[in-house]
Parts: sequence; structure tokens; C-alpha cells
Amino acid sequence: MRNILLVLLLWLALFSSCSAKTYAKSSDSAVQENKEVIVEKKGDQDAAQIDKLGRVLSSMSDKAKATIPNGDPREFLADLKLVLDSEKDFAQDDLSPFYLIDKKHNVGPTYAPKHLKTLVKNSLYDISRADLSLREDVEAALCVMAQAALKDGIRLEVISSYRSYEYQKKLFAKWVALDGLAEAERESAREGTSQHQLGFAIDFGSLSDSFVKTPMGAWLNKYAWEYGWSLSFPQGYEDVTGFRWECWHFRYIGKEACRFQKKWFGDVQQFMIEFIDAWKNME
Repeated sequence: MRNILLVLLLWLALFSSCSAKTYAKSSDSAVQENKEVIVEKKGDQDAAQIDKLGRVLSSMSDKAKATIPNGDPREFLADLKLVLDSEKDFAQDDLSPFYLIDKKHNVGPTYAPKHLKTLVKNSLYDISRADLSLREDVEAALCVMAQAALKDGIRLEVISSYRSYEYQKKLFAKWVALDGLAEAERESAREGTSQHQLGFAIDFGSLSDSFVKTPMGAWLNKYAWEYGWSLSFPQGYEDVTGFRWECWHFRYIGKEACRFQKKWFGDVQQFMIEFIDAWKNME
């Protein structure tokens, strides 16, 4: 893990030492005593958070650990707080933008986003067909990115967005019939395990590796993260994500999470989402 656990242990020892110190007290200063109490409590809180961080990181896969750079645990935790605070920018009565969904974690057949918005022809981006939809907060973010792309002479095209459980079930069966089960598992999610069911994911342009070489694909792969859109299935991580490289598939997670992912997790969405899930569920 490139020594991050060692750094965590050193910081934990430092905080424990600080909290145990006996501070010089002024006999006539209640203010000084209050300051000492605040410092000690802050030290205890920091130590507890750093201890939790160490336990969460230790629970992750070796490949995930290997992506995490050496750094200050307090800086990591400050960045994490910004990410978790950003959840308030999303609909509060629906699933988190950091909901872990993959081949091992799913949603049931009855789940659908509560605030779906049908995509229609507009001045900012194109749609490939009339039955596409997204969460309202995600569509708003799409408009922001699409406007930025237009300024660079790129018009985005959405070819797939929200998919229901039943739709995904039929789609997976279609790929099995076309390519066989083994290949279908690499390129299509089973029902209940697709990011598309969350209403956060979009397929842009075309379902082809050559998409990344098109003006639209190149722009997205260079700039999408600046607008909160994360490439879900990067090249070289099929053993991590369960899916082959998809240069067209992006999930909206927000700007703070994209920065966090790039800074601390090698820009691999799966690692960051797994970390957040483990953090939320760790005692």
C-alpha cells in the first residue's frame, strides 16, 4: 500500500501522545483550561478517524491498496469529508451517488429512481432514441457538461441511460444469445447489477473501442471528470470491475468524488466506491 498504513500508525501514535500530554495550566485562566479540553477532544477524534481509516484500508484488496499513494491521513480524511458532504447535493429520498452496485452487490427488481426525467431533443446534447431517461439531478449535471463540450465544438450524444431491471434482463439474454455466456459476462451486466438501473450512468456515442479516438470520446475521456463524470470500466481493470474496458460508459458521482478518486485511488471508480461503502459500514 506504499507505506500508507505505516503513515497511519505513526499519526495514530502521534495523536495518542498528544492527547496524553500534561499541558501547563494557568491557575487563573479558565479559558486556557477550556482550550486544553478542546485540543484533547480533537486529538481523540482525529485518532479515532485515523484508526478507522487504517481498518478500512486494510480490508480492501491488494490491488486497491497498491493504488493508494503515500500521504497525510488527515488530508485524506479532509478530502473524504468533502465527498461525503457532497451527497447533500443529490436527491435525499433516493440512493446515494456512491451506491455500490456490481456483480456482487445489487438492487432488487422493484427499484427505480424516484425522480426520473425523460430525455427530449434539446439544444445541448443529442439523444439516440425517445425512451431514454435519467435522474433529474443527473440530467442537470449532463446539461452542464454538454454546454462545456459545445464551447469546445463537441456535441454529446446519449445512446443509453436508465434501464429497468426487466430491460437489463432482456438485454443480458440478448448478448448471451449473440456472443455466448462467457463473453456476455464481460460486456453486459445481469439484471439488478447494472449502474444504469441507478439512473446515474450514460453510454455516449457508440459501443466501440474506437469511440475513444473520436472527438466526442476523446473529449469525454479527458474532461468528463472535471464535471463530475467518472469512467466506470477503465482499461486494464477487468479483474476489478468485472467488465472489459468501456470508453463510452460514464457514471455521475460529482466533482468532489472525481477529484478524490483521481487523487487517492488511481482514478479507479470501483476502488473509491468500495472504500466509501466500507467506510460507511465500518463500526
